[in-house]
Amino acid sequence: MRMRKKKNGKARMENCLDYMITEKPYEKTGFMLEIGCGKGGFMFELSKKYPETEFIAVEKMSDVILIAAEKIKKEECKNVKLLNCDAMDLPEYFSEGSVDRIYLNFSDPWPKAKHAKRRLTSPKYLEIYKKLLKKDGAVFFKTDNRDFFDYSVECFKNGGFRLEKLTNDLHNSEYESENIHTEYEDNFSSKGFKINRVEAYLD
Repeated sequence: MRMRKKKNGKARMENCLDYMITEKPYEKTGFMLEIGCGKGGFMFELSKKYPETEFIAVEKMSDVILIAAEKIKKEECKNVKLLNCDAMDLPEYFSEGSVDRIYLNFSDPWPKAKHAKRRLTSPKYLEIYKKLLKKDGAVFFKTDNRDFFDYSVECFKNGGFRLEKLTNDLHNSEYESENIHTEYEDNFSSKGFKINRVEAYLD
């Protein structure tokens, strides 16, 4: 369901500009990147856990990233920046080898085969990530959709990534102790869906 347009959205976003990336290119390097951050809950928790690390949260829907921006501003998360753009446009903002890690949390699975190229783990997106990531950088991927997960694992393998810490039941795995839950994750898990997770590293 599409989110209702936010009242006074433009003015509210202007109040959060200190936390937004608006310039191209973004000159800093060595940061963590979440693509499809939604309302920003995951990135907020991650930024608290690692206060010395810089995080950038990307979301293409302006009304959604507004919620994240207002949350980050309210909590004064000085180590978080937000970017309102499509994932295909990331090379316009970030230089090659500038990203330490990319997080993909519960991305749209685009279940129909004809829409596979829109999946954020499809080959065309993986080529973008490979350019942005530093050597030994990684994509951390979580989803409740097993078909999407299996598709993504194959794409990672075929794309030259090394897979580690793969599980089809994250919440009952040894990796759960380090897991930061998202709003979607808890919702899906409460309905009985198992959470799939993998770390895909560039060799």
